[in-house]
Amino acid sequence: MADDPTAVDERRPIRILVAKPGLDGHDRGAKVLTRAFRDAGFEVIYTGLFQTAEMIANAALQEDVDVVGLSILSGAHMSLFPPIMAALEAVGRKDVLVVAGGTIPEDDIAAVKAMGVAAVFGPGTPLQTAIAFVRDHAPSRTDTA
Repeated sequence: MADDPTAVDERRPIRILVAKPGLDGHDRGAKVLTRAFRDAGFEVIYTGLFQTAEMIANAALQEDVDVVGLSILSGAHMSLFPPIMAALEAVGRKDVLVVAGGTIPEDDIAAVKAMGVAAVFGPGTPLQTAIAFVRDHAPSRTDTA
């Protein structure tokens, strides 16, 4: 499976929540990723625009997702990501894999990862790279429930 990042996994599908935090109104990239994850066999929940940290955390809890993908183009990642990570912990979802995409400067990536974001996918990242990373790093999907 590692050789073909778009191959469909035979285990329970990975559930991923794709969220647009803050006031960022541009969601074309999030929609492209949502479709790519779906086409790769993931179960995808897209929150839509203008999500608060609490809205994202509550959706992660209610939808029982394995992964939270944060899409941000506004440059507010350093102020938006810490409350999202805290809200995930507050609702008992510190266990989810969190990834981010968008325009996050190279100089901020180490700080973003220190917050608990596992990977940052910038503009131009091949869709297969994001799919393979999530598939390889999402919590184990060996259960069938």
